Amino acid sequence: MEEDSIEIKNLEAGTRVGITDIERSEIQKISICLRLIPNYSLSGLVDDIKRTVNYQTVSQRVIELAALGERKLIETLAEDIAAMLLDQFNLRKVIVEIRKFILPETDYVAVKLVRQK
Repeated sequence: MEEDSIEIKNLEAGTRVGITDIERSEIQKISICLRLIPNYSLSGLVDDIKRTVNYQTVSQRVIELAALGERKLIETLAEDIAAMLLDQFNLRKVIVEIRKFILPETDYVAVKLVRQK
């Protein structure tokens, strides 16, 4: 059975990520896909935003976190995002996928992780 979830697809963010200093010297565009599994069913919300996860707020916090500091690996950024989401929102599980457009021979390179409380 499929779990109730909220999905955010292809959220664009700017970040400094890469192994070399040169790669991290400029902000790179990445794409982030999120699947948020709340601690509650999405039925019975009675059309009240306070009873669910506000995806606008989630998106803003993820964009802000991606812009902070530098990381060598997109895996590290994915871990940081997952930890923040589980800590700050009423979620029991998150799936984070980050796509980086770095290799000219590919559409993108991606990492995907699943974390839960």
